[in-house]
Amino acid sequence: MSSPETHTVAIVEDNSALGKSLRSIVDASDHLQCAGVWTTGEDAVKKADAFRPDVILMDINLPGMSGIEATARIKAHLPDIQIVMVTVYGDHDKIFAALKAGASGYLLKRSTPAEVREAIQDVLGGGAPMSAAIARRIVEAFHQPAPDSETAEALSPRESEVLELLADGLANKEISAKLEISVHTVRVHVKHIYEKLHVRSRVEAANWYRNTHDQGRLPDS
Repeated sequence: MSSPETHTVAIVEDNSALGKSLRSIVDASDHLQCAGVWTTGEDAVKKADAFRPDVILMDINLPGMSGIEATARIKAHLPDIQIVMVTVYGDHDKIFAALKAGASGYLLKRSTPAEVREAIQDVLGGGAPMSAAIARRIVEAFHQPAPDSETAEALSPRESEVLELLADGLANKEISAKLEISVHTVRVHVKHIYEKLHVRSRVEAANWYRNTHDQGRLPDS
C-alpha cells in the first residue's frame, strides 16, 4: 500500500511568534510540510506562484496589502491553492469578505494544534472549515440575484461539465477522476471558468451556476 501524499502548507503571518507556532504545528504533522512563513500579503502573492503550496494559512489583518486582497490575487491566478484565513473571534464581516475573495474557510488564532491540523485536512479533502454563523451568511448569499448571464462569456461543453461538478462540491481531484482528465487540466478549466464568469472563487462560481441553471440559462458555446 502506498503511503499518503505529503502536502505543502505556507503560512502568511506578520506576528513572528504565531508564525513560528503555526510552522511547528505543520512540520510536526504527518504528511504535511511547511513551504515557508511569509510576513506580508505582497510577499505571499509573489511566492505563492514560485512555491505552489497546496494550502496557505493567511492572516486576515496584514500590514500593507490585506490578507483578503492577497487571497483574491492568488486565487485569480492559482485557483487550486486552498486558502484558510487566520483571524480573531467574531470578525465576521472580514471573514465573509475573504470567503467571497476565494478563501476556503478560516481558523481562529486561538485554535489548538489539533484544530489547525483538522482545518488543513478539511480543505485538502474539499471541505470548508467555518462557524455556523458564517455558513449561514454564505447560504443567504446564494439567494442574491445572479450576475447577468449575458455578461458571461460562453463556456465550452467541458467547462460546463467542470462547473456543474464544482457546484456539486467536488474537489479538483474528484472532478479529474469523474471526467477522466488530469488534475492540471481541471485547474486550467477552473481558471477559464473564473475568467469567463467574472468570479474569483468556487463559492461564487457555484452560486452563479445554481442561479443560472435554475433559470435554464447556462450558456454553452
